[in-house]
Amino acid sequence: MDEKMRILLCEDDENLGMLLREYLQAKGYDTELCPDGEAGYKSFLKNKYDLCVLDVMMPKKDGFTLAQEIRAANSEIPIIFLTAKTLKEDILEGFKIGADDYLTKPFSMEELTFRIEAILRRVKGKKNKESSVYKLGRFVFDTQKQLLTLDGSKQTKLTTKESELLGLLCAHANEILQRDFALKTIWIDDNYFNARSMDVYITKLRKHLKEDDSIEIINIHGKGYKLITPDSE
Repeated sequence: MDEKMRILLCEDDENLGMLLREYLQAKGYDTELCPDGEAGYKSFLKNKYDLCVLDVMMPKKDGFTLAQEIRAANSEIPIIFLTAKTLKEDILEGFKIGADDYLTKPFSMEELTFRIEAILRRVKGKKNKESSVYKLGRFVFDTQKQLLTLDGSKQTKLTTKESELLGLLCAHANEILQRDFALKTIWIDDNYFNARSMDVYITKLRKHLKEDDSIEIINIHGKGYKLITPDSE
């Protein structure tokens, strides 16, 4: 690691929190531990972090609320949720908020480290890419700035996941984007929860693009998605 990456860790279980912080620090990550959501948000506003690891069930402010506030301040920072909850509804709620990953307790620290490294590699690779601009009907999409511009004036700032998924669709415009390929490229793993998360982001992209009737994202049953556009430059 060329420089220490900073991680915000919010965990109300004191023993687990200290154990995770020590482990992550031993792996080379500068890790700040906060015992509740309020302390986590104050720390986030005062410091610069590369990634957040948030427990869902915390006092004063739960992880979902904290993630929404962090997303409002910074739409791009990666977020991993830690939770004892295993209900599909709770996991999907985390992805709707914009989680990059989700770990259910108990989990191995090696698995957490692997997921952190995978996300940071993806973020770093994205930042190192040259700017790519796609013309989509009345829209122009700048992948580096994560900006979708309508008719040269109305701009929409996309989240990291939205931008990555739209970028893949643009790269395969008017062709089938294989579902498994998209999941493994963006979410690393093609499991059920990630697949449902991708469906949520497809719905969000359709809403962003709805003002141009010539643009459409269609489902290809059993295969994936296809971005229909008159332009694919």
